[in-house]
Amino acid sequence: MTVVVPIGNAKPVPATQPQRIGVLLVNLGTPDTADAQGVRVYLKEFLSDPRVIEDQGLVWKLILNGIILRVRPARRARDYQKIWNAERGESPLKTITRSQAEKLAEAIADREHVVVDWAMRYGNPSIRSRIDALAAQGCDRLLVVPLYPQYSAATSATVCDEVFRALADMRAQPTLRVSPPYYDDPDYIEALAVSMSEHLAALPFQPELIVASFHGMPQKYVDKGDPYYTQCVATTESLRKRLGLDASKLILTFQSRFGFDEWLQPYTDKTIEKLAKDGVKRIAVVTPGFSADCLETLEEIAQENAEIFRHNGGEQFSAIPCLNDSEPGMDVIRQLVLRELQGWI
Repeated sequence: MTVVVPIGNAKPVPATQPQRIGVLLVNLGTPDTADAQGVRVYLKEFLSDPRVIEDQGLVWKLILNGIILRVRPARRARDYQKIWNAERGESPLKTITRSQAEKLAEAIADREHVVVDWAMRYGNPSIRSRIDALAAQGCDRLLVVPLYPQYSAATSATVCDEVFRALADMRAQPTLRVSPPYYDDPDYIEALAVSMSEHLAALPFQPELIVASFHGMPQKYVDKGDPYYTQCVATTESLRKRLGLDASKLILTFQSRFGFDEWLQPYTDKTIEKLAKDGVKRIAVVTPGFSADCLETLEEIAQENAEIFRHNGGEQFSAIPCLNDSEPGMDVIRQLVLRELQGWI
């Protein structure tokens, strides 16, 4: 190792060594266990984030600790148990996100100075722990990739919040980049279209229409300036154009509402119920706001909403998988990462 010549009585300082680039894929999060205690820990962290619930005042704290964290964990644990990866002892979201990171690392293995890792915004592995691990491997530059196609303060921004909190405790901070949302990226739209077409071609029935269901958010967040709704609309319109479908054949809805505020509409469950009551017998649902299958897609859509549809007169229902770690899905992530690493590699 070469040494920098000291000045005066200063100690010798090792010369700067060649550094590495860290790429950190980040998704929303998951409980560590599919029981009430595991879900309680997860929900407390998630619902205590002022980006998720903006009013963190005394009334909310009383509701959260006095009602929600007493009642909801057991119910949600039963939902998680329906989709849990029993072989690995973890949620599908964790399994898929890990695989996405491993496949990305393999795809860009020719860039030997790039290290790929993954984290969850809530739960484990934490963002802080993985930034520390990347720094320990000599990464002095860091690209954070929030795996949310559409930006919202409650998803992408809170990833940045946590990254900045981790960096605030570091004396030797890495140079930071954060990838942008990719809601209308041509690679993303093409991957969605290919994935949807392949899935629909393999079905034993032809859907009368397709529902594009995005995670919802309180309407007041959009009224305050969150661009999420606009980006969901843009994704849906780009997908319609690519697939050659009009607005009556690919409809936009929002799922997973929580609490008593007005959320973005139309609501997925109410729309699916009405479609069935109006005589629609065959539908498919795609979830273009999720990069990996999770509780909201595997249980809420594929099970709960399928039951709503059939209970109200519908007959055939299919949930189209997320892009996950499929070849089209990984191509989207790879292209995004390589584009954002320009100038570093």
